[in-house]
Amino acid sequence: MSVGEQQIEAGAAAPIGRRGEHSLGAHAAGARSLIAFLAILCAIGAFRIVALAFNGTELYMDEAQYWAWSRDLSFGYFSKPPLIAWLIYGTTSVCGDSEFCIRAPALALHLVTAVIVYALAARLYSDEVAFWSGLGYALLPAVSLSSGIISTDVPLLAAWALALFAFAGVLSAPTLGNTALLAAAIGVGLNAKYAMAYFIVCAAVYFVLAPERRQRLAHPALWLALGGGLLLILPNIVWNFANGFATVNHTVENANWQGISLHPGKALEFLLAQFGVFGPILFGALLVIVWRAVRQPADLAASDKLLIAFSVPILVLVTTQGLISRAHANWAAPAYVAAVILVTAVMVRDGARNWMRASFAINGALAVLIAAATWQAGRFSIPGIGDPFARTLGSRALADVVRQKLATAERNGDPLQSVVTNERETAAVLAYYARDVGVPILSWRSEGAPRSYFEMTRPFSPGGLYPVLFVTQRAPLSAPDGFVSSHETTQSVAAGRHANRVVHTRIVNRVQSR
Repeated sequence: MSVGEQQIEAGAAAPIGRRGEHSLGAHAAGARSLIAFLAILCAIGAFRIVALAFNGTELYMDEAQYWAWSRDLSFGYFSKPPLIAWLIYGTTSVCGDSEFCIRAPALALHLVTAVIVYALAARLYSDEVAFWSGLGYALLPAVSLSSGIISTDVPLLAAWALALFAFAGVLSAPTLGNTALLAAAIGVGLNAKYAMAYFIVCAAVYFVLAPERRQRLAHPALWLALGGGLLLILPNIVWNFANGFATVNHTVENANWQGISLHPGKALEFLLAQFGVFGPILFGALLVIVWRAVRQPADLAASDKLLIAFSVPILVLVTTQGLISRAHANWAAPAYVAAVILVTAVMVRDGARNWMRASFAINGALAVLIAAATWQAGRFSIPGIGDPFARTLGSRALADVVRQKLATAERNGDPLQSVVTNERETAAVLAYYARDVGVPILSWRSEGAPRSYFEMTRPFSPGGLYPVLFVTQRAPLSAPDGFVSSHETTQSVAAGRHANRVVHTRIVNRVQSR
Protein backbone atom coordinates (compact mmCIF):
# COMPACT_ATOMS: atom_id res chain seq x y z
CA MET A 1 0.00 0.00 0.00
CA SER A 2 1.32 3.45 -0.94
CA VAL A 3 1.79 6.30 1.53
CA GLY A 4 -1.20 8.06 -0.01
CA GLU A 5 -3.40 4.98 0.38
CA GLN A 6 -2.31 4.57 4.00
CA GLN A 7 -3.24 8.19 4.65
CA ILE A 8 -6.64 7.67 3.07
CA GLU A 9 -7.28 4.63 5.22
CA ALA A 10 -6.23 6.60 8.27
CA GLY A 11 -8.51 9.42 7.24
CA ALA A 12 -11.44 7.03 6.98
CA ALA A 13 -11.49 6.67 10.73
CA ALA A 14 -11.19 10.40 11.40
CA PRO A 15 -14.26 12.60 11.86
CA ILE A 16 -13.21 14.80 8.98
CA GLY A 17 -9.86 15.22 7.26
CA ARG A 18 -6.51 13.63 8.12
CA ARG A 19 -4.99 12.73 11.47
CA GLY A 20 -1.51 11.99 12.67
CA GLU A 21 1.86 13.68 12.95
CA HIS A 22 3.69 14.62 9.77
CA SER A 23 7.34 13.74 9.68
CA LEU A 24 9.90 15.98 8.02
CA GLY A 25 9.93 13.50 5.16
CA ALA A 26 6.17 13.79 4.76
CA HIS A 27 6.40 17.58 4.76
CA ALA A 28 9.11 17.43 2.10
CA ALA A 29 7.02 15.04 0.00
CA GLY A 30 4.03 17.34 0.35
CA ALA A 31 6.10 20.34 -0.74
CA ARG A 32 7.36 18.44 -3.78
CA SER A 33 3.80 17.42 -4.66
CA LEU A 34 2.59 21.01 -4.43
CA ILE A 35 5.49 22.37 -6.50
CA ALA A 36 4.93 19.72 -9.18
CA PHE A 37 1.20 20.46 -9.21
CA LEU A 38 1.71 24.20 -9.56
CA ALA A 39 4.29 23.70 -12.31
CA ILE A 40 1.89 21.56 -14.35
CA LEU A 41 -0.98 23.94 -13.63
CA CYS A 42 1.13 26.85 -14.91
CA ALA A 43 1.79 24.89 -18.09
CA ILE A 44 -1.94 24.29 -18.50
CA GLY A 45 -2.54 27.98 -17.87
CA ALA A 46 0.04 29.02 -20.46
CA PHE A 47 -1.54 26.67 -23.01
CA ARG A 48 -4.96 28.16 -22.34
CA ILE A 49 -3.70 31.72 -22.61
CA VAL A 50 -2.41 30.90 -26.10
CA ALA A 51 -5.67 29.11 -26.92
CA LEU A 52 -7.69 32.12 -25.76
CA ALA A 53 -5.51 34.50 -27.76
CA PHE A 54 -6.22 32.47 -30.92
CA ASN A 55 -9.87 31.73 -30.08
CA GLY A 56 -11.84 32.34 -33.25
CA THR A 57 -15.29 32.47 -31.67
CA GLU A 58 -17.11 35.74 -31.16
CA LEU A 59 -18.79 36.62 -27.89
CA TYR A 60 -21.84 34.51 -27.15
CA MET A 61 -25.08 36.38 -26.52
CA ASP A 62 -24.70 36.00 -22.74
CA GLU A 63 -21.06 37.11 -22.83
CA ALA A 64 -21.96 40.25 -24.76
CA GLN A 65 -24.80 40.92 -22.34
CA TYR A 66 -22.46 40.55 -19.34
CA TRP A 67 -20.08 43.04 -20.97
CA ALA A 68 -22.99 45.48 -21.36
CA TRP A 69 -23.75 45.02 -17.67
CA SER A 70 -20.14 45.89 -16.81
CA ARG A 71 -20.64 49.32 -18.41
CA ASP A 72 -23.43 49.96 -15.91
CA LEU A 73 -22.24 48.73 -12.50
CA SER A 74 -25.03 47.84 -10.13
CA PHE A 75 -25.93 45.46 -7.30
CA GLY A 76 -28.11 43.41 -9.61
CA TYR A 77 -29.18 42.77 -13.19
CA PHE A 78 -32.21 41.37 -14.97
CA SER A 79 -31.19 37.70 -15.03
CA LYS A 80 -28.20 37.28 -12.69
CA PRO A 81 -26.57 38.69 -9.56
CA PRO A 82 -23.83 41.29 -10.12
CA LEU A 83 -20.47 39.55 -9.66
CA ILE A 84 -19.96 38.62 -13.31
CA ALA A 85 -20.29 42.29 -14.35
CA TRP A 86 -17.85 43.40 -11.66
CA LEU A 87 -15.27 40.85 -12.82
CA ILE A 88 -15.52 41.97 -16.44
CA TYR A 89 -15.31 45.60 -15.38
CA GLY A 90 -12.11 44.84 -13.47
CA THR A 91 -10.29 43.11 -16.32
CA THR A 92 -11.48 45.42 -19.09
CA SER A 93 -10.41 48.43 -17.02
CA VAL A 94 -6.88 47.02 -17.13
CA CYS A 95 -6.54 45.61 -20.65
CA GLY A 96 -9.43 46.94 -22.71
CA ASP A 97 -12.64 45.61 -24.22
CA SER A 98 -11.28 42.83 -26.43
CA GLU A 99 -12.84 39.38 -26.34
CA PHE A 100 -9.60 38.13 -24.75
CA CYS A 101 -9.85 40.54 -21.82
CA ILE A 102 -13.56 39.95 -21.31
CA ARG A 103 -12.95 36.19 -21.09
CA ALA A 104 -9.69 36.35 -19.12
CA PRO A 105 -11.36 36.01 -15.68
CA ALA A 106 -12.69 32.59 -16.69
CA LEU A 107 -9.23 31.26 -17.44
CA ALA A 108 -7.72 32.70 -14.25
CA LEU A 109 -10.53 31.67 -11.89
CA HIS A 110 -10.56 28.05 -13.08
CA LEU A 111 -6.84 27.85 -12.24
CA VAL A 112 -7.56 29.32 -8.81
CA THR A 113 -10.35 26.79 -8.30
CA ALA A 114 -7.95 23.96 -9.18
CA VAL A 115 -5.62 25.19 -6.41
CA ILE A 116 -8.50 25.25 -3.92
CA VAL A 117 -9.48 21.73 -4.98
CA TYR A 118 -5.88 20.65 -4.30
CA ALA A 119 -6.01 22.24 -0.83
CA LEU A 120 -9.37 20.65 -0.01
CA ALA A 121 -8.24 17.20 -1.14
CA ALA A 122 -5.05 17.55 0.91
CA ARG A 123 -7.15 18.50 3.95
CA LEU A 124 -9.49 15.53 3.51
CA TYR A 125 -7.16 12.80 2.21
CA SER A 126 -3.53 13.00 1.16
CA ASP A 127 -1.04 14.94 -0.94
CA GLU A 128 -1.30 12.27 -3.62
CA VAL A 129 -5.06 12.59 -3.87
CA ALA A 130 -4.66 16.38 -3.81
CA PHE A 131 -2.22 16.29 -6.73
CA TRP A 132 -4.46 14.19 -8.98
CA SER A 133 -7.68 15.93 -7.88
CA GLY A 134 -6.34 19.40 -8.65
CA LEU A 135 -5.13 18.33 -12.08
CA GLY A 136 -8.31 16.34 -12.62
CA TYR A 137 -10.40 19.46 -12.06
CA ALA A 138 -8.20 21.57 -14.34
CA LEU A 139 -8.68 19.05 -17.16
CA LEU A 140 -12.40 18.39 -16.81
CA PRO A 141 -13.97 18.78 -20.28
CA ALA A 142 -16.39 21.39 -18.94
CA VAL A 143 -13.50 23.37 -17.44
CA SER A 144 -11.49 23.17 -20.67
CA LEU A 145 -14.46 24.59 -22.57
CA SER A 146 -15.45 27.08 -19.87
CA SER A 147 -11.91 28.50 -19.66
CA GLY A 148 -12.60 30.23 -22.98
CA ILE A 149 -16.09 31.51 -22.06
CA ILE A 150 -16.98 34.09 -19.44
CA SER A 151 -20.00 32.81 -17.54
CA THR A 152 -21.54 32.97 -14.08
CA ASP A 153 -20.50 29.36 -13.44
CA VAL A 154 -16.84 30.37 -13.30
CA PRO A 155 -16.94 32.54 -10.14
CA LEU A 156 -19.60 30.23 -8.70
CA LEU A 157 -17.27 27.22 -8.86
CA ALA A 158 -14.41 29.15 -7.26
CA ALA A 159 -16.67 30.33 -4.44
CA TRP A 160 -18.16 26.84 -4.02
CA ALA A 161 -14.73 25.22 -3.73
CA LEU A 162 -13.62 27.83 -1.20
CA ALA A 163 -16.84 27.41 0.80
CA LEU A 164 -16.40 23.63 0.90
CA PHE A 165 -12.79 24.05 2.03
CA ALA A 166 -13.95 26.40 4.80
CA PHE A 167 -16.89 24.14 5.73
CA ALA A 168 -14.50 21.22 6.22
CA GLY A 169 -12.37 23.53 8.34
CA VAL A 170 -15.31 24.55 10.51
CA LEU A 171 -16.22 20.90 11.06
CA SER A 172 -12.71 20.20 12.34
CA ALA A 173 -12.02 23.54 14.07
CA PRO A 174 -14.78 26.16 14.22
CA THR A 175 -12.36 29.06 14.47
CA LEU A 176 -13.10 32.66 13.63
CA GLY A 177 -10.92 32.38 10.52
CA ASN A 178 -12.78 29.34 9.14
CA THR A 179 -16.13 30.93 9.99
CA ALA A 180 -15.28 34.20 8.25
CA LEU A 181 -13.93 32.36 5.21
CA LEU A 182 -17.12 30.30 4.92
CA ALA A 183 -19.29 33.41 5.24
CA ALA A 184 -17.30 35.25 2.58
CA ALA A 185 -17.38 32.28 0.19
CA ILE A 186 -21.14 31.80 0.54
CA GLY A 187 -21.75 35.52 0.01
CA VAL A 188 -19.49 35.73 -3.02
CA GLY A 189 -21.09 32.59 -4.47
CA LEU A 190 -24.60 33.97 -4.07
CA ASN A 191 -23.50 37.16 -5.82
CA ALA A 192 -22.17 35.00 -8.66
CA LYS A 193 -25.23 32.80 -9.13
CA TYR A 194 -28.20 31.86 -6.98
CA ALA A 195 -27.27 28.20 -7.48
CA MET A 196 -24.92 28.76 -4.53
CA ALA A 197 -28.04 28.08 -2.44
CA TYR A 198 -27.47 24.40 -3.24
CA PHE A 199 -24.65 24.62 -0.70
CA ILE A 200 -27.14 24.95 2.15
CA VAL A 201 -29.13 21.96 0.88
CA CYS A 202 -25.96 19.89 0.60
CA ALA A 203 -24.88 20.85 4.13
CA ALA A 204 -28.25 19.64 5.43
CA VAL A 205 -27.82 16.34 3.57
CA TYR A 206 -24.34 15.98 5.07
CA PHE A 207 -25.66 16.19 8.62
CA VAL A 208 -28.21 13.51 7.74
CA LEU A 209 -25.45 11.24 6.42
CA ALA A 210 -23.07 12.02 9.30
CA PRO A 211 -25.08 12.12 12.55
CA GLU A 212 -21.80 12.02 14.49
CA ARG A 213 -21.11 15.56 13.27
CA ARG A 214 -24.45 17.08 14.30
CA GLN A 215 -22.99 18.51 17.49
CA ARG A 216 -21.44 21.18 15.26
CA LEU A 217 -24.96 22.52 14.72
CA ALA A 218 -25.01 23.57 18.35
CA HIS A 219 -21.91 25.71 17.78
CA PRO A 220 -22.55 29.26 16.53
CA ALA A 221 -19.85 29.08 13.83
CA LEU A 222 -22.01 27.58 11.07
CA TRP A 223 -24.93 29.88 11.82
CA LEU A 224 -22.68 32.94 11.90
CA ALA A 225 -21.20 31.89 8.56
CA LEU A 226 -24.66 31.45 7.05
CA GLY A 227 -25.77 34.82 8.42
CA GLY A 228 -22.62 36.50 7.12
CA GLY A 229 -23.10 35.00 3.68
CA LEU A 230 -26.72 36.16 3.52
CA LEU A 231 -25.64 39.62 4.64
CA LEU A 232 -23.36 39.86 1.60
CA ILE A 233 -26.25 39.16 -0.77
CA LEU A 234 -28.47 41.73 0.96
CA PRO A 235 -27.60 44.58 -1.49
CA ASN A 236 -28.78 42.37 -4.35
CA ILE A 237 -31.99 41.60 -2.49
CA VAL A 238 -32.56 45.33 -1.99
CA TRP A 239 -31.89 45.89 -5.72
CA ASN A 240 -34.44 43.19 -6.58
CA PHE A 241 -37.01 44.78 -4.29
CA ALA A 242 -36.48 48.12 -6.01
CA ASN A 243 -36.75 46.53 -9.48
CA GLY A 244 -39.79 44.33 -9.11
CA PHE A 245 -37.72 41.25 -8.19
CA ALA A 246 -36.55 41.04 -11.79
CA THR A 247 -33.77 38.48 -11.20
CA VAL A 248 -35.87 36.29 -8.93
CA ASN A 249 -38.77 36.27 -11.39
CA HIS A 250 -36.45 35.46 -14.29
CA THR A 251 -34.91 32.56 -12.32
CA VAL A 252 -38.37 31.15 -11.57
CA GLU A 253 -39.40 31.52 -15.21
CA ASN A 254 -36.19 29.80 -16.31
CA ALA A 255 -37.08 26.79 -14.16
CA ASN A 256 -40.37 26.65 -16.13
CA TRP A 257 -42.50 24.82 -13.58
CA GLN A 258 -45.83 25.94 -15.03
CA GLY A 259 -48.00 23.13 -16.31
CA ILE A 260 -45.70 20.47 -14.87
CA SER A 261 -45.55 17.19 -16.76
CA LEU A 262 -42.97 14.44 -16.85
CA HIS A 263 -40.22 14.47 -19.48
CA PRO A 264 -38.07 11.37 -18.92
CA GLY A 265 -36.25 12.03 -22.17
CA LYS A 266 -35.06 15.42 -20.90
CA ALA A 267 -33.83 13.87 -17.65
CA LEU A 268 -31.97 11.17 -19.58
CA GLU A 269 -30.53 13.77 -21.93
CA PHE A 270 -29.18 15.71 -18.96
CA LEU A 271 -27.60 12.61 -17.40
CA LEU A 272 -25.98 11.56 -20.67
CA ALA A 273 -24.59 15.07 -21.08
CA GLN A 274 -22.77 14.67 -17.75
CA PHE A 275 -20.44 12.10 -19.35
CA GLY A 276 -19.24 14.98 -21.51
CA VAL A 277 -19.24 17.59 -18.74
CA PHE A 278 -17.31 15.53 -16.18
CA GLY A 279 -15.56 13.11 -18.52
CA PRO A 280 -16.79 9.62 -19.48
CA ILE A 281 -14.61 7.67 -17.04
CA LEU A 282 -15.03 10.05 -14.10
CA PHE A 283 -18.81 10.20 -14.40
CA GLY A 284 -19.05 6.45 -14.85
CA ALA A 285 -16.89 5.98 -11.75
CA LEU A 286 -19.07 8.43 -9.81
CA LEU A 287 -22.16 6.39 -10.62
CA VAL A 288 -20.41 3.23 -9.40
CA ILE A 289 -19.34 4.96 -6.17
CA VAL A 290 -22.89 6.16 -5.51
CA TRP A 291 -24.24 2.67 -6.17
CA ARG A 292 -21.77 1.22 -3.67
CA ALA A 293 -22.68 3.89 -1.11
CA VAL A 294 -26.38 3.09 -1.44
CA ARG A 295 -25.73 -0.64 -0.98
CA GLN A 296 -23.16 -0.36 1.82
CA PRO A 297 -23.52 3.02 3.55
CA ALA A 298 -21.69 1.77 6.65
CA ASP A 299 -18.48 1.45 4.63
CA LEU A 300 -18.32 5.17 3.79
CA ALA A 301 -15.32 7.07 5.13
CA ALA A 302 -15.99 10.37 6.88
CA SER A 303 -14.55 12.42 4.04
CA ASP A 304 -16.45 10.34 1.47
CA LYS A 305 -19.72 11.26 3.19
CA LEU A 306 -18.87 14.93 2.95
CA LEU A 307 -18.10 14.78 -0.76
CA ILE A 308 -21.14 12.65 -1.60
CA ALA A 309 -23.34 15.14 0.27
CA PHE A 310 -21.92 18.02 -1.76
CA SER A 311 -22.24 16.37 -5.17
CA VAL A 312 -25.00 13.77 -5.45
CA PRO A 313 -27.91 15.93 -4.17
CA ILE A 314 -27.20 18.52 -6.87
CA LEU A 315 -27.29 15.88 -9.58
CA VAL A 316 -30.53 14.48 -8.17
CA LEU A 317 -32.15 17.92 -7.98
CA VAL A 318 -31.16 18.96 -11.50
CA THR A 319 -32.15 15.58 -12.95
CA THR A 320 -35.54 16.02 -11.29
CA GLN A 321 -35.73 19.51 -12.78
CA GLY A 322 -35.06 17.95 -16.18
CA LEU A 323 -37.77 15.36 -15.54
CA ILE A 324 -40.47 17.93 -14.81
CA SER A 325 -39.31 20.66 -17.20
CA ARG A 326 -35.79 21.07 -18.62
CA ALA A 327 -32.19 21.13 -17.40
CA HIS A 328 -29.10 22.45 -19.12
CA ALA A 329 -25.93 20.39 -18.91
CA ASN A 330 -24.07 22.99 -16.83
CA TRP A 331 -26.72 23.38 -14.14
CA ALA A 332 -25.08 20.72 -11.95
CA ALA A 333 -21.57 22.18 -12.32
CA PRO A 334 -20.97 22.77 -8.56
CA ALA A 335 -21.33 19.03 -7.96
CA TYR A 336 -18.04 18.31 -9.69
CA VAL A 337 -15.86 20.22 -7.23
CA ALA A 338 -16.55 17.53 -4.64
CA ALA A 339 -17.04 14.74 -7.16
CA VAL A 340 -13.59 15.05 -8.74
CA ILE A 341 -11.97 14.66 -5.31
CA LEU A 342 -14.25 11.78 -4.36
CA VAL A 343 -13.64 9.81 -7.54
CA THR A 344 -9.90 10.44 -7.39
CA ALA A 345 -9.67 9.36 -3.74
CA VAL A 346 -11.57 6.14 -4.40
CA MET A 347 -9.46 5.35 -7.46
CA VAL A 348 -6.26 5.87 -5.46
CA ARG A 349 -7.65 3.81 -2.59
CA ASP A 350 -8.72 0.99 -4.93
CA GLY A 351 -5.48 1.10 -6.91
CA ALA A 352 -7.36 1.87 -10.15
CA ARG A 353 -4.31 3.43 -11.77
CA ASN A 354 -5.15 2.34 -15.30
CA TRP A 355 -8.57 3.97 -15.09
CA MET A 356 -6.95 7.16 -13.81
CA ARG A 357 -4.44 7.17 -16.65
CA ALA A 358 -7.18 6.56 -19.19
CA SER A 359 -9.27 9.38 -17.74
CA PHE A 360 -6.40 11.86 -17.87
CA ALA A 361 -5.57 10.76 -21.42
CA ILE A 362 -9.16 11.26 -22.60
CA ASN A 363 -9.74 14.55 -20.80
CA GLY A 364 -6.33 15.87 -21.82
CA ALA A 365 -7.01 15.00 -25.44
CA LEU A 366 -10.39 16.72 -25.21
CA ALA A 367 -8.69 19.85 -23.81
CA VAL A 368 -6.41 20.01 -26.85
CA LEU A 369 -9.31 19.26 -29.20
CA ILE A 370 -11.44 22.03 -27.69
CA ALA A 371 -8.60 24.53 -28.05
CA ALA A 372 -8.04 23.49 -31.68
CA ALA A 373 -11.76 23.64 -32.43
CA THR A 374 -12.17 27.18 -31.09
CA TRP A 375 -9.08 28.25 -33.03
CA GLN A 376 -10.67 26.93 -36.22
CA ALA A 377 -14.15 28.21 -35.41
CA GLY A 378 -16.14 28.83 -38.56
CA ARG A 379 -13.66 26.98 -40.75
CA PHE A 380 -14.78 23.38 -40.40
CA SER A 381 -17.92 21.27 -40.31
CA ILE A 382 -18.59 18.01 -38.46
CA PRO A 383 -20.54 15.43 -40.53
CA GLY A 384 -24.10 15.19 -39.28
CA ILE A 385 -23.63 18.17 -36.95
CA GLY A 386 -22.37 21.00 -39.09
CA ASP A 387 -20.35 23.91 -37.79
CA PRO A 388 -20.47 23.61 -33.97
CA PHE A 389 -19.64 27.29 -33.53
CA ALA A 390 -22.06 28.74 -36.08
CA ARG A 391 -24.22 30.25 -33.32
CA THR A 392 -21.21 32.11 -31.91
CA LEU A 393 -20.26 33.67 -35.23
CA GLY A 394 -21.72 36.38 -37.41
CA SER A 395 -22.22 39.03 -34.72
CA ARG A 396 -19.38 41.16 -36.06
CA ALA A 397 -20.86 40.90 -39.56
CA LEU A 398 -24.28 41.83 -38.19
CA ALA A 399 -22.77 44.97 -36.66
CA ASP A 400 -21.15 45.75 -40.02
CA VAL A 401 -24.60 45.67 -41.65
CA VAL A 402 -25.82 48.22 -39.12
CA ARG A 403 -22.80 50.44 -39.78
CA GLN A 404 -23.39 50.24 -43.52
CA LYS A 405 -27.07 51.20 -43.17
CA LEU A 406 -26.21 54.13 -40.93
CA ALA A 407 -23.46 55.30 -43.30
CA THR A 408 -25.73 55.05 -46.35
CA ALA A 409 -28.45 57.06 -44.64
CA GLU A 410 -25.88 59.67 -43.64
CA ARG A 411 -24.66 59.99 -47.24
CA ASN A 412 -28.24 60.33 -48.46
CA GLY A 413 -28.79 63.29 -46.16
CA ASP A 414 -31.35 61.58 -43.92
CA PRO A 415 -29.28 60.25 -41.00
CA LEU A 416 -30.80 57.58 -38.77
CA GLN A 417 -31.18 58.56 -35.13
CA SER A 418 -31.38 55.17 -33.36
CA VAL A 419 -31.15 51.40 -33.82
CA VAL A 420 -34.00 49.29 -32.43
CA THR A 421 -34.49 45.54 -32.08
CA ASN A 422 -37.06 43.35 -30.37
CA GLU A 423 -34.65 40.43 -29.76
CA ARG A 424 -32.46 40.00 -26.70
CA GLU A 425 -29.72 38.24 -28.71
CA THR A 426 -29.55 41.01 -31.30
CA ALA A 427 -29.59 43.70 -28.61
CA ALA A 428 -26.73 41.98 -26.75
CA VAL A 429 -24.39 41.44 -29.68
CA LEU A 430 -25.03 44.92 -31.10
CA ALA A 431 -24.38 46.44 -27.68
CA TYR A 432 -20.84 45.06 -27.95
CA TYR A 433 -19.99 44.80 -31.65
CA ALA A 434 -21.78 48.01 -32.67
CA ARG A 435 -20.78 50.01 -29.60
CA ASP A 436 -19.04 52.61 -31.79
CA VAL A 437 -21.90 53.50 -34.16
CA GLY A 438 -22.66 56.80 -32.47
CA VAL A 439 -26.44 56.37 -32.12
CA PRO A 440 -28.31 54.65 -29.26
CA ILE A 441 -29.08 50.93 -29.58
CA LEU A 442 -32.48 50.34 -28.01
CA SER A 443 -34.93 47.49 -27.38
CA TRP A 444 -38.60 47.51 -28.25
CA ARG A 445 -40.52 46.93 -25.04
CA SER A 446 -43.89 45.28 -25.34
CA GLU A 447 -46.65 46.03 -22.90
CA GLY A 448 -46.14 44.50 -19.48
CA ALA A 449 -42.95 43.69 -17.60
CA PRO A 450 -39.60 43.87 -19.42
CA ARG A 451 -38.33 40.57 -20.80
CA SER A 452 -34.61 41.39 -20.80
CA TYR A 453 -31.97 43.69 -19.36
CA PHE A 454 -32.10 45.77 -22.54
CA GLU A 455 -35.86 46.23 -22.39
CA MET A 456 -35.50 47.27 -18.76
CA THR A 457 -32.63 49.74 -19.19
CA ARG A 458 -32.67 50.74 -22.88
CA PRO A 459 -36.31 50.73 -23.97
CA PHE A 460 -37.42 52.37 -27.21
CA SER A 461 -40.24 54.84 -26.78
CA PRO A 462 -42.76 55.38 -29.61
CA GLY A 463 -41.98 59.05 -29.19
CA GLY A 464 -38.28 58.37 -29.57
CA LEU A 465 -35.61 59.25 -32.08
CA TYR A 466 -36.58 58.92 -35.78
CA PRO A 467 -35.82 57.72 -38.36
CA VAL A 468 -35.13 54.32 -36.75
CA LEU A 469 -33.15 51.39 -38.12
CA PHE A 470 -35.11 48.33 -36.97
CA VAL A 471 -33.00 45.13 -36.97
CA THR A 472 -34.11 41.55 -36.45
CA GLN A 473 -32.82 38.07 -37.23
CA ARG A 474 -36.24 36.47 -37.25
CA ALA A 475 -37.77 35.29 -40.51
CA PRO A 476 -40.07 36.47 -41.83
CA LEU A 477 -39.38 40.04 -40.79
CA SER A 478 -41.06 40.57 -37.45
CA ALA A 479 -41.58 44.19 -36.44
CA PRO A 480 -43.77 45.41 -33.58
CA ASP A 481 -47.29 46.46 -34.47
CA GLY A 482 -47.43 50.05 -35.60
CA PHE A 483 -43.99 50.27 -37.25
CA VAL A 484 -44.40 52.12 -40.55
CA SER A 485 -41.61 51.32 -42.98
CA SER A 486 -40.25 53.36 -45.82
CA HIS A 487 -37.68 50.75 -46.80
CA GLU A 488 -36.82 47.21 -45.78
CA THR A 489 -34.13 44.72 -46.78
CA THR A 490 -33.19 41.12 -46.11
CA GLN A 491 -29.63 39.93 -46.50
CA SER A 492 -27.32 37.11 -45.49
CA VAL A 493 -24.11 37.63 -43.53
CA ALA A 494 -21.35 35.09 -43.10
CA ALA A 495 -21.19 33.18 -39.82
CA GLY A 496 -18.34 30.93 -40.87
CA ARG A 497 -17.51 28.96 -43.96
CA HIS A 498 -20.46 26.62 -43.56
CA ALA A 499 -23.14 28.87 -42.06
CA ASN A 500 -24.82 32.24 -42.52
CA ARG A 501 -27.18 34.49 -40.61
CA VAL A 502 -30.16 36.16 -42.20
CA VAL A 503 -30.56 39.78 -41.14
CA HIS A 504 -33.70 41.84 -41.75
CA THR A 505 -33.73 45.63 -41.48
CA ARG A 506 -36.34 48.33 -41.80
CA ILE A 507 -35.99 52.08 -41.83
CA VAL A 508 -38.90 53.30 -39.72
CA ASN A 509 -40.23 56.85 -39.96
CA ARG A 510 -42.82 56.65 -37.22
CA VAL A 511 -44.77 54.30 -34.96
CA GLN A 512 -48.52 54.37 -34.98
CA SER A 513 -50.39 54.36 -31.69
CA ARG A 514 -50.75 50.96 -30.12
